[in-house]
Amino acid sequence: MHSTIVRAQNVFGFFTTVAFIIAALIAGSDLIAPRTPSASVLVKDVQVVRGRPHYYSSKKEEYAHIRFSLSADFSSLFTWNTKQIFVYVSAAWPNSTSSELVNEAVIWDTIITSPSADHLLTLGPAAMKKLLKSSQGKSIDPSRGKIELKNQKPKYQITSPTGKLAETDGVVLKVHYNVQPWVGVLTWTPQMEFGKWEKLKGGESKAFQLPALKPKKSNSANKS
Repeated sequence: MHSTIVRAQNVFGFFTTVAFIIAALIAGSDLIAPRTPSASVLVKDVQVVRGRPHYYSSKKEEYAHIRFSLSADFSSLFTWNTKQIFVYVSAAWPNSTSSELVNEAVIWDTIITSPSADHLLTLGPAAMKKLLKSSQGKSIDPSRGKIELKNQKPKYQITSPTGKLAETDGVVLKVHYNVQPWVGVLTWTPQMEFGKWEKLKGGESKAFQLPALKPKKSNSANKS
């Protein structure tokens, strides 16, 4: 005769085995769902300023503000297992000390939640009501994964380890994403096609040069 404890252990072991198998099937279902994301990013305005880029900066350095326009469609990344998608835009430029290294910094980001994860967002009542309305009648509204930004201000300014950015050449903006599922592993922007998962179409701007610092006006010019 098995004791009560042994029977409970057997039931618990069977339960965890079944739960693991179901979780593996849910995670594996993402592989059969096609992913065809696309994005287009354009540089609209660039400024390089000298000062303290952050309130905690101890010294003055050069930092850049980059305005951009973004048109993206990530609707194919939403499946029944998608919790949310983290989208971000970075600026990348060659490293001055090594041709094999690249400097890269994030200038803007956002989180797009699935309808079942809307409660995780810290939104006001009006914004939450509008968001919930967008998902009525559909499991996932395709418009959720679409982004249209015009002349967007950056959330973060970029700096360089050297403290100098003016007249830097070969700078490009890149769009990235990270899919966070309810069950399974995080998946980042793929660098190659994998089954039904396609690489991000577009998602990179033309190379551009950061402008020079604007010369300060002299005292005599200010007096006149």
